[in-house]
Amino acid sequence: MNSIAGNLLELKARIAKAATVAKRDSAAITLIAASKTQSAEVVNAAYQAGVRHFGENYLDEALTKLAAVDTPNATWHFIGRVQSNKTRLIAGHFDWVHTVDRVKIAKRLSSHREGNPLNALIQVNIDNDPAKAGAKIDDVETLVGEVAALPNLRLRGLMAILSQATDPATGYQSMAQLAARLKAQLAADEAVFWDTLSIGMSGDMNSAIAAGATHVRIGTALFGPRAT
Repeated sequence: MNSIAGNLLELKARIAKAATVAKRDSAAITLIAASKTQSAEVVNAAYQAGVRHFGENYLDEALTKLAAVDTPNATWHFIGRVQSNKTRLIAGHFDWVHTVDRVKIAKRLSSHREGNPLNALIQVNIDNDPAKAGAKIDDVETLVGEVAALPNLRLRGLMAILSQATDPATGYQSMAQLAARLKAQLAADEAVFWDTLSIGMSGDMNSAIAAGATHVRIGTALFGPRAT
């Protein structure tokens, strides 16, 4: 477990260096620990090391983990594909959902949410990869308008997972440009919350930060190679 603390220090240094190169404040970049397949014990160790944001891909695994961890001030992000029959539990147990890609899912999440609005990001298939989830670029503008109007969701921005064939610098710059264009089209009361660009993972974090990432989703660089 000591390696997690060491890895976190290295990651913070990498983020700080990348932010300096990009002339950005590293405090504006949130590290989300992509903790799928990691045990509650490992998550607890990461929390004790200072991690406060965790991202889970699979609901059943996440619910078991949430019941076992001791992370009172953690923020939990759902970063996997949202299935229609899982929206009630996701809305009830997570602070953020990064992977809204169709209005049906957004409406179900909003209808199931109680209390504070659920922070939501629209996942964009920025490179039109048929193997990847996410809204098509041509559909994003309409989807933004529909999601922003839902009462129990707070639309915060965009998220993407690049195809392996896409150059990260090019793909992430395209995401940043799309996010800026969409924000300019929002009403003033909606645009004030539009502040998030969730891009970048262990292997391409520097390119994401250069493009303006506010959230990077890090698994391997923090926890080591994922168990199969």
